Amino acid sequence: MVIDEALVRELLDAADDDSALILLEGRARVAGRSALDGADLRGAAVVLTRAELVDRLGTACPAPEDLALVATSLDDAVGKLGG
Repeated sequence: MVIDEALVRELLDAADDDSALILLEGRARVAGRSALDGADLRGAAVVLTRAELVDRLGTACPAPEDLALVATSLDDAVGKLGG
């Protein structure tokens, strides 16, 4: 699993709505928007921003089950990208 519930929670807990869940070299992580412009994250693919996550969940305080469902959905989508 590349994207798990803890990673989705980390994105939700990020202070900036522009923070994003990204993929780089087969690994997922949360990064601030300003970090995406740096050389260390060049080539990273943005999966979802914090603002998009809150919109998708309908709340900034979701139930743990909702985070797990989003994580599973995102992980499945990312898994289908390889190919």
